[in-house]
Amino acid sequence: TAAETERAGGRADDQRGFLIVTGPNMSGKSTYMRQAALITLLAQVGSFVPARSATVGLVDGIYTRVGALDELAQGRSTFMVEMQELSNILHSATEDSLVILDEVGRGTATYDGISIAWAATEYLHNEVRAKTLFATHYHELTSLADHLPRVHNVHVAVDERDGEVTFLRTVEEGPTNRSYGVHVADLAGVPEPVVARADDVLSKLREEKAIEAKG
Repeated sequence: TAAETERAGGRADDQRGFLIVTGPNMSGKSTYMRQAALITLLAQVGSFVPARSATVGLVDGIYTRVGALDELAQGRSTFMVEMQELSNILHSATEDSLVILDEVGRGTATYDGISIAWAATEYLHNEVRAKTLFATHYHELTSLADHLPRVHNVHVAVDERDGEVTFLRTVEEGPTNRSYGVHVADLAGVPEPVVARADDVLSKLREEKAIEAKG
């Protein structure tokens, strides 16, 4: 819940107007971003907000791309719905808008998804200039902070000890490079042989990637 997600970083201002949010599945990335959107909306209508203190600028619109639903009646796949919503944001948002993006590109092949997410980030940063929160498991996107001045990395923290993962519900500076998807599968009750095999496959894939990186 929003009450469980504590703010310990992640300020969006003129110098850090685009936050890339990484972190494990179930860690609170989506909750954190939706909380930011709701606080912005509440502040703009003159309401109290659930914070000890807050500095919230006016926006001309809040644009969101969250969730994953198809529209069978209209013949639109999950990915088509995602792309049409992204298109609307890229055409409609302004530098005075707040944009919330949750896992853009996940509905297609990995490299296609990364490419679309990368290009959308560059366009929002360079052309639209809207304040943006973008949650992603594409850790390649975190390197954009080295090239785009307003892009900044934050992550939702976890504590990992003796193979146990604890979600800390805090937003901290910098990127993370792990998603802990196998751990979440275990929490969901996926049969132990499947979880063990998934962990084995993951370890092998990481080893292969490390070997390729060394080249």
